[in-house]
Amino acid sequence: MAMYANIIIDISHEKLDKTFQYRIPAKLQGQLTVGMQVEVPFGNGASKRTGYVVELTDTAEYEISKLKEITEIVEGSIAIEVQLIALAAWMRKNYGATMNHALKTVLPIKQKREEKQQRLVCLALPKETAQEQLQLFEKKHNAARARLLSHLIEQNPLPYEEVTRKLNITASVIRVMEEMGILTISTKRTYRSPFGEMKQNGKRLILNQEQIQVVEHIWEDFTRGFFHTYLLCGVTGSGKTAVYIELIERVVKSGRQAIVLIPEIALTYQTVVRFYQRFGERVSILNSKMSQGERYDQFERAKNGALDVMIGPRSALFTPFSNLGIIIMDEEHETSYKSETIPRYHARETAIERARMAGASVVLGSATPSIDSYYNAQIGNYKLLTLEKRIEEKPLPRCYTIDLREELKQGNRSILSEKLQELMEQRLQDQQQTILFINRRGLAGFVSCRACGGVMKCPHCDVSLSQHNNGRLVCHYCGYTRQMPKVCPECDSPYISGFKAGTQKIEQIVQKRFPQAKVLRMDFDTTRNKGGHEKILSAFANHEADILVGTQMIVKGHDFPNVTLVGVLAADLSLHLSDYHAPERTFQLITQAAGRAGRGKLPGEVVIQTYSPDHYAIALAKKQDYRKFYETEIAYRELMHYPPCGHMLVMLAASRDEMTAYLSIELLAKKIRQAKESGRLLGLQMIGPAEASVAKVKDIYRKVLYFKHEDYSVLVQIKDVLEQFVNRHREFRDVVIQFDFDPMNGF
Repeated sequence: MAMYANIIIDISHEKLDKTFQYRIPAKLQGQLTVGMQVEVPFGNGASKRTGYVVELTDTAEYEISKLKEITEIVEGSIAIEVQLIALAAWMRKNYGATMNHALKTVLPIKQKREEKQQRLVCLALPKETAQEQLQLFEKKHNAARARLLSHLIEQNPLPYEEVTRKLNITASVIRVMEEMGILTISTKRTYRSPFGEMKQNGKRLILNQEQIQVVEHIWEDFTRGFFHTYLLCGVTGSGKTAVYIELIERVVKSGRQAIVLIPEIALTYQTVVRFYQRFGERVSILNSKMSQGERYDQFERAKNGALDVMIGPRSALFTPFSNLGIIIMDEEHETSYKSETIPRYHARETAIERARMAGASVVLGSATPSIDSYYNAQIGNYKLLTLEKRIEEKPLPRCYTIDLREELKQGNRSILSEKLQELMEQRLQDQQQTILFINRRGLAGFVSCRACGGVMKCPHCDVSLSQHNNGRLVCHYCGYTRQMPKVCPECDSPYISGFKAGTQKIEQIVQKRFPQAKVLRMDFDTTRNKGGHEKILSAFANHEADILVGTQMIVKGHDFPNVTLVGVLAADLSLHLSDYHAPERTFQLITQAAGRAGRGKLPGEVVIQTYSPDHYAIALAKKQDYRKFYETEIAYRELMHYPPCGHMLVMLAASRDEMTAYLSIELLAKKIRQAKESGRLLGLQMIGPAEASVAKVKDIYRKVLYFKHEDYSVLVQIKDVLEQFVNRHREFRDVVIQFDFDPMNGF
């Protein structure tokens, strides 16, 4: 039984970097749990303060005689912070991080931003008296005073800015009328709206039979108090969003709240407007382009009960709703749901844990579910629900696979195959639209020498440099830049160039081949400014362009009825990465891209250009056959003991000194080897130590150690033991140790 409790005294977000340890008195032994509010003596005068329990432990961090005792548990503390702190403790345990890291993720606003105040001009007289005063002003030709008073009689109060700008009334006139007792100035708290001038229309969508069955199945469980995790597997264009909206409306009417998670790159104006039109001011959004003030306002509104629905990327999961009823996770297969910073949590698992704590349902939706989720549905951890038809039973697009090796043999050196060019020409004649998708960024990928094979690399990071439009080479890890060399630095050969398959290059090729076409490009560079996504997407939706060229962000959940052709360029670029997820991601990307075609009244066509037409990921994406792909892929995962058929833990040791990083990770590896030899870790596989996939970043050397075991809890125990060992030994003071469970991108 735990003897000590680590406690946060002040929950205000500026002070999350310090916990204090207290002894647990005998009378409270066995009663305390993480997240509980307690009363404790604090400071030299031992004044009584309240705090939150963030960890229970048997290890005293200070001299026991100096530790004070907890006074009592605060009764009836039901603040939402209690639940979120308990969630942070769960994340710390399951993903490897300090409690402070976990808390700063779960309570993400570090400091209170200045509240936005609105000044109001208010009429201080009864209407009849005001009418008499107005006649007096008009008689004396006090035009400004009369103008303001007549508007106040019509509408009371008026915003101060409207009075000074639209009515052209000076501050001195307002001040004089205030002194006369005719009006008063007041202020009220306002919230920054992330929606601008959007209007609610309350329009209801008519659901088809398949959609109704899914909604009724989930709703029946919900009303009976059975809160499950559901995997909604629906082909592209089957109307998953309409199902979400119907479920949310029912949950909100029952007095509870909803969180909708959408990957950042799919969080578009087009998606959000559908929710706003149904729920109006009771819905809000979070995204990375919002200011801290805007984010602070949305969390405050959620906490104060002014919101029912929050939409956003994984950080929206921590919205402080006190009566959460449902969490919906759209495009659940997306890799952006896995955090790349400490704690390296996965939003899917964390959403399921938060729902368990809140007594809420979880709906995971995708046309191409992650292998992990489909596996969990197959073994009964999730309930599988399907939408197998497109809305109005529109046919899936017709797919062609083009072998680029054959194109080259026939003398076509263009990045656009003959078939794709022919279909694009046809679309331009018929005034229909085309999307060209490539999974690349920048003018070119790596720059290499065709004579010696050398690749231009960053001197600070073990990665290739990317060529940009200004002729410079850029490292996307640390920002290092240099001029493009005219000859190879290794062998002086002039045959040095980039792999020209970036979005900018494709835009130029398309413009040259189809000079009559209007072309838009959408990638990281064209959307880096606030509102960049919306500008390009709304221009394309309004048919201000014939062809849209872009990266992954153009294939995520958009609905363009006039798009009847999608070209997937270099479909296998993501296929040969050194990552066991590569076939899964390739299948998902091609299927999602293909799903953008033929969503309107006209049928769609898709051209998949590849050097590997026979690979199962590409052949089955062409057929949009998810089940067959899953069966093929899961057999491979079982053979290799990869997740979800087993579990992986990767540990990173990073240091400015390469030898320090290596010796540190070797010492930890030795500790695990000893445990294995003593028979305590049966079934554990250990790989390494080895260099990380990027061996050096910003002059910091990185070494990794991999562990594989079928039981996730065994890997959590290994993480706990290694964390404690590192904390107790001074040899690790110049080394950063990090953990990642079931990695999606590796270190």
